[in-house]
Amino acid sequence: MRSLALVLARAAYEAVRSRMAGFAGDRSGSVAVFTALALPVLIGVTGLGVEISYWYLTERSMQNAADSAAIAAATNGTMNYGAEAKAAAAKYGFVDGENDVSVVASNNATCPSGAANCYSATVTGYVPLFLSQVVGYKGTAIDSSGTPQTKLSATAVARLNPMPREYCVLALGDSGIAIGADGAPRASMSGCNIMSNAGARCNGHNLGADYGDAADENDGCGAVQRSNVARLADPYVGLKPNIPSTDPCGGKYPQKGTFDYPAANKWKDTIVLTGGVTHVCGDLTVTFDVTIRTPPEGAVIVIWNGQLYTGRWPQARTFATESGSAVTVVFAGANGSYTHTPTGDGTLDITAPSTGPWKGMAIYQDPNLTSGVDIPAAGQAPTWNITGMVYLPHADVTLSGAVNKSSTGQSCFGLVIENLAVTGTGSILAHGACDEAGLDLPTGSASTGRGALVR
Repeated sequence: MRSLALVLARAAYEAVRSRMAGFAGDRSGSVAVFTALALPVLIGVTGLGVEISYWYLTERSMQNAADSAAIAAATNGTMNYGAEAKAAAAKYGFVDGENDVSVVASNNATCPSGAANCYSATVTGYVPLFLSQVVGYKGTAIDSSGTPQTKLSATAVARLNPMPREYCVLALGDSGIAIGADGAPRASMSGCNIMSNAGARCNGHNLGADYGDAADENDGCGAVQRSNVARLADPYVGLKPNIPSTDPCGGKYPQKGTFDYPAANKWKDTIVLTGGVTHVCGDLTVTFDVTIRTPPEGAVIVIWNGQLYTGRWPQARTFATESGSAVTVVFAGANGSYTHTPTGDGTLDITAPSTGPWKGMAIYQDPNLTSGVDIPAAGQAPTWNITGMVYLPHADVTLSGAVNKSSTGQSCFGLVIENLAVTGTGSILAHGACDEAGLDLPTGSASTGRGALVR
């Protein structure tokens, strides 16, 4: 960009050159007279050199302020980008609206190479004229008192360097409000980003999530809220082929409370799984606290047309993995009158495998299941202490308590549902170690990161 100070210097130079040319062409006076007449010009030239240096330094300061303002606007990336730009420029002494300074930001600046989402910032100010007036330079503006001034400005353009955004909560519902909270004054999802493939609405509390994104309107969810974000495809539907293709149950799925409910479906104490797949036909009931022991690579439990029931208070039980063990619980079968979820008031304290085809997956609901999949309460009763992903793609889930990591696992939790309602103390406390846990969280295209100058 051509320096405005140099443009102004050239204008002043032309004024000096014209005056000196007049002197050079006038041979009628004496040397003394010439010197006397030339003295103001010489003083003006000296002053002009000082002023040009002053203009240049001022313009460089303006450019630094504009650079910082454009980067701040791009980094912010929300409707508050203008305020961020002005705050950044103010740190360099250029306060919008003071001393004839203006700071103007735009979110539709032209990007080089056809890139999108560029932000510009222009800092404009005025400097008074000093000795340059002696040589006839009148400046480019006049202030309210009639004093000549020179206008200086600097412009910068920046864009956000995109970084993939990971979500610990993804609601796949594509209409209405897929993530909602009404009240929930103690809800906390700090360190967690949430994404709705439809709208999001949080009344009275933003859930404490770091970023809240929504494909439609985001009304109050997340510390930083964004609307009109591109929808995410189901990130785990591709794991469905890992479910055994053959149902081994022969059409028999015993339900708890029936006269023919088998003892094999009532688990207690330590259950040793040798790896691979363990099939359960019908409901699986935890009659006393259960500890699952597996090889280090973990094991898979497939529950066909049944629920994982942990009992009701005061007989609520715990279903847990032992230290060094891991398990994926898969709900499979057919739509109908069956329940395909964890139920009861007990505690799920499980760690997902960190390697293998089910890595990072703690609970997986067959994406073909659309009935018997909802969970009316989770986090409090039942209690979820889970390391890994809970995948319930067609479920409506109400999160009413704190979800923490398993007793023996990494601090990592993810939730994919159709619709989520958060009430009371709904919280996700397990985050930050999903790489170690082997879980690849859902990743969106919404930009995060830091702005960078492009012009």
